[in-house]
Amino acid sequence: MNAHVESWGGLSVETSGLLKPEAFLDDSRASGGALPYGNGRSYGDSCLNAAGVAIATRSARKILSFDETTGLLEAEAGLLLSELIDAVAPKGWFPAVLPGTQFVTLGGAIANDIHGKNHHRKGTFGCHVTEIHLDRTDRGPLVIRPGDATGLFEATVGGLGLTGLIRKATVQLMRVGASSIRQETTRFNDLEEYFGLAQEADDRHEYAVAWLDSISRGRRFGRGHLIAGDHETEGGHPAAGSASPLKVPFTPPVTPLQGPFLRLFNETYFRGAPAGVSTRTVGFEKFFFPLDRIGRWNRLYGPRGLHQHQSVIPEEAGFETVKKLLECTQANRHGSFLTVLKRFGQVRSPGFMSFPRAGYTLTLDFPDKGSPTLRLLQELDEITLAAGGAINPYKDRRMSSATFKASFPDWQRLETLRDPALLSDFWRRTALN
Repeated sequence: MNAHVESWGGLSVETSGLLKPEAFLDDSRASGGALPYGNGRSYGDSCLNAAGVAIATRSARKILSFDETTGLLEAEAGLLLSELIDAVAPKGWFPAVLPGTQFVTLGGAIANDIHGKNHHRKGTFGCHVTEIHLDRTDRGPLVIRPGDATGLFEATVGGLGLTGLIRKATVQLMRVGASSIRQETTRFNDLEEYFGLAQEADDRHEYAVAWLDSISRGRRFGRGHLIAGDHETEGGHPAAGSASPLKVPFTPPVTPLQGPFLRLFNETYFRGAPAGVSTRTVGFEKFFFPLDRIGRWNRLYGPRGLHQHQSVIPEEAGFETVKKLLECTQANRHGSFLTVLKRFGQVRSPGFMSFPRAGYTLTLDFPDKGSPTLRLLQELDEITLAAGGAINPYKDRRMSSATFKASFPDWQRLETLRDPALLSDFWRRTALN
């Protein structure tokens, strides 16, 4: 029986069926092409395989062990990060790396080697994985660890789910004084001011990220907020909330996230922080996952979905390239509703296909307006590559094969280690094209 699966950016496919993880090695349908599918929070087609079956990893989501002394946790790959936090935060532990949503699976966090607001301190999620149990159709069940002679650990971290089915993994958590965050917000008036603040914020804080007004011009070009934070040293450890209090009930025929509404939102949000520096204590969900408070917020981008463009640019080219990317967006008459700028540090991932690398990463999102949006995204790719940068694959649904291979020159190593039964629409479109 066919099964409908979709990505967060609005793509959807009809697969030829769903498999439970325990059936992967024995079900003959897997040999015809399969792909692990977690909670569908990848933006593009890296989590989709229209030509095969989907392995529904959420059906296996138990925490298998947790050592409250060392912070080592073993869990099945379908566990959501929200569920992980629920279990460990009340006991004074926390994931060392968190993305912008808590509704991703453990297996997805490894396969995409997710990053967060503290890359300059903790690197990527894969830096904190100590063991992976992997099922492969050509080798059977395997246990792989960092430095494994097979090379499979380094390929699986950031390997887009193509090296085998992650059944379970062990991760090292970090001890925190409290789950709540002491947040420091600095309102800056233009892009140049941000670049004068970024390194100092990284030096002083565990977490740092900036919101930019992508449509501001003239003397206010690139204005925004630099939001830094650290865990409080004392306080409670409330569990995360799994349900969103608000939900977008349907997809509007036209996205409201543009034009006058976008200008009003940006102006209001910018003025929402006082001039200069302000501090306050906030709950971890508000700090890490502000969008999770609105269920199915992706529907606001309209019936054609959204494109998210995330680039990473070498540090020495950071200011000029980010400026060019924002100018290109404005010249193409597109406004990015949520524009995020962060600084990646020097901590290297164990995964050779990992997206983060030292420099600055800019994330832009756009409602899909068809060919004008595709032209803009191609221009953004060209600016990024000219600066020696790369494009994030798990945020993408249209980059060219040439752009992908320029961004990830080691892609052939992953192809060599790919499980022959696993394939995605993204890999077919880029690496094999």
